[in-house]
Amino acid sequence: MKKIKIVTDSSAQLTIDEINKYDIHIVPLSITFSDNTYTDGVDISREDFVKKMLSADELPKTSQPSIGLFEDVFKDLASDGSHILGIFLTQSLSGTISAAKQAADLLNLGDNITIIDSGLTDRALGLQVLAAAKDLIAGKNLQEIKLHIETIKKNQHLEMMVSNLDNLIKGGRLGSISGKIATLLNIKLVLQMTDGKLSVYKKGRGKKFFKDFEERVLADIEANKNQISEVGISYVDTPDIAAEIAEKIHLINSDINVLSNITSPIISSHAGSGAIAIIYYTE
Repeated sequence: MKKIKIVTDSSAQLTIDEINKYDIHIVPLSITFSDNTYTDGVDISREDFVKKMLSADELPKTSQPSIGLFEDVFKDLASDGSHILGIFLTQSLSGTISAAKQAADLLNLGDNITIIDSGLTDRALGLQVLAAAKDLIAGKNLQEIKLHIETIKKNQHLEMMVSNLDNLIKGGRLGSISGKIATLLNIKLVLQMTDGKLSVYKKGRGKKFFKDFEERVLADIEANKNQISEVGISYVDTPDIAAEIAEKIHLINSDINVLSNITSPIISSHAGSGAIAIIYYTE
């Protein structure tokens, strides 16, 4: 059976240990502050990005990997005849997957590459990548891996609390009128991501709104605690709150593995200060 190599982008929430253990190849996005451009995870860390973002006058811009970069990565991975399995952040948030497909076409990889839109990003993307990597170790073939990823996609949950709408407004994610109203009323949003589309689930104000968000998601985890093995908690600048939620999940079921980590620049730049997401899937 032909060897399969897995590649994803830097928006995926994966630990260094996971990347090394499963030999996952990462193609980085880039970030621009004014006239300075950085490569995600190469010459700027997620922590440094957030510090710069919070002190910047203008919203930083994130850019998909170039077609040329994808060509270089794919050419290297396919040099020994391996099949490439690429799983990337959803098309609705970035042109990353389009750049990957164009690179594959330019290299005439044909049946030697499989590209999957995760429909999500962050730890949701990371969990799909990890599932594929573990399936490879278990000896599953490409078709079995693809079916497994599709099953995970159907059962994944990603909910994000956005506490400060400044970045969403600056980035044009909210209309100018709704943005002004939201700022005036100190509105918070709960966003959900389903079928690759980000949508507003609820709007509210104050600490009670955040508490209701947390309790509702924890109640769902409680109801499905024996079908959930992994939960991701991703944040912009609130590690203490993320740690508190992680502890509550461990109290629900100590066997659930919880990864609490700072999110990627592409999410931070849109979600802004105070944003936090809870991500999991039922098996």
